[in-house]
Amino acid sequence: MAPGDKSPGSSLLLGFVWAGIAVAIFGGWFVVTRFSVTRELNVWDITAIRFGIGALILLPVLLGSRLRLRAWGLGFVFALLWGAPFVLLVALGLRLTSAAEAASTTPTLMPVFSGLMAWGVMREWPGWPRLLGYAAIVAGLVVLTFASMPGGHAFQPAGLGSLALAAAMWAAYTLLFRRAALSALQAAALICFWSALLFVPVYLWFGLGHLGHASTQELLLQGIYQGVLMSAVAIVTFNRAVAQLGPGAATAVIALIPAVSSLIAIPVLGEVPGPLAAMAIAVIICGVVLAARPRPLA
Repeated sequence: MAPGDKSPGSSLLLGFVWAGIAVAIFGGWFVVTRFSVTRELNVWDITAIRFGIGALILLPVLLGSRLRLRAWGLGFVFALLWGAPFVLLVALGLRLTSAAEAASTTPTLMPVFSGLMAWGVMREWPGWPRLLGYAAIVAGLVVLTFASMPGGHAFQPAGLGSLALAAAMWAAYTLLFRRAALSALQAAALICFWSALLFVPVYLWFGLGHLGHASTQELLLQGIYQGVLMSAVAIVTFNRAVAQLGPGAATAVIALIPAVSSLIAIPVLGEVPGPLAAMAIAVIICGVVLAARPRPLA
């Protein structure tokens, strides 16, 4: 091993660190977004803030990179998969269902879609440990979803469909990014650039915004969380996790988002999970450990 090379163990640990940062940010995103879309701001505002500010922050990355035309085209595809359309679909799911249901659906289905896509399209056999991990994640999140749902409440078909489509798009993005000759920062910058270019003009032209009705504190909160943490930090850290762990393991770790959201809700909202929800979280963690195992070579 060359002196500058990293050992597999250190690379794996670094990948989990990147994934952990992304999970923490994503875990709070559902709560922060739900907070505003049920108050002064709407779905269009959240999307414009996220990618408008993100594009400005990451513009120096594009200006300082000599990207080929193919890279710009690939960035456009990335933006379609994990840019404004993805945010709008999840936001629609949040409006039609709830924050708990959305956080328990999209991250659940995403690693499953990723594993099936890699297996069916790229012939990458995930191995039985990962398959058992996927099954444990799904089972745990189903239980967590029902344990968190108020009595008599059920999924709306349109809400569930939008969340499932968002999960499939996210999974496709992770598989494409692994084979892209782009850095994590460049991919994040391209996603924000194309999303802002496609969405913000429509947002302004049709007057879809309610920014004037929001308080300064709420605008500041959303500007930092959506524009900085989600558009820049979360995308970069998740991309680094994919590069270090591979898409299968990285997407499996992302399935911890509902568990993280439940834990964050304890001190912030005073919502303590019951015994059933706590058991579901434990099952999810076990599933993540299995699903994050390295893929078998043959």
